[in-house]
Amino acid sequence: MSEPNIKFLGDENLFITHEAVSKLLIQNQQSVTNTAKEMIDLNDLESALNANVMIKRAQVYITVDGTLVAEIEQKKPIARVSTNASYYIDDVGSYMPLSTNYTSRVPLVTGFVVKNELYNVFTVAKKVQSDEFLKTHVTEIHQNENGSIDLRFRLNDFRIQLGSLDKLDKKINNLKAFYQKAMKDSTLNTYSVVNLRFDKQVICTKK
Repeated sequence: MSEPNIKFLGDENLFITHEAVSKLLIQNQQSVTNTAKEMIDLNDLESALNANVMIKRAQVYITVDGTLVAEIEQKKPIARVSTNASYYIDDVGSYMPLSTNYTSRVPLVTGFVVKNELYNVFTVAKKVQSDEFLKTHVTEIHQNENGSIDLRFRLNDFRIQLGSLDKLDKKINNLKAFYQKAMKDSTLNTYSVVNLRFDKQVICTKK
């Protein structure tokens, strides 16, 4: 049997290498290359690949000509936690370790973050990822001890207080309206805090 054919679906940026996948296949099927295709348990190989923390979904099959094919969909990071621990949050809100192979440019998550309580920061990171304005500007998502969220922008040094996730869409719309007006008035760099905690108004603190 020939060498396994490993295909990565979607994103080119490889957090896990072809070699690592190949190694996983071989470890879990002693010498895949020398085994008759009837002897290979594809479910075992799939389970071994799916158990890898970098892999979202794996499918293993054998082609008509006897080639073992592994199709790999990697986890996709949307934020990077940088507290006393460092890891990614993937696009379904799960833990994903950092990769030595590739570093993703995603917002940093700082503050009080617990690995099994990622819901708040995940919700905000997901919102950032899906919104062109936020994606361009947000570099940091900070979770305070009480669970409230602050944001930092790439080019401005004010702190944006989102507060709770209640009425998040309304607060984001208020933020966009404030930003556009402040940009027009050339006042963006005169503020130290932009408070969005009340969905009916934006309260700004001057430097």
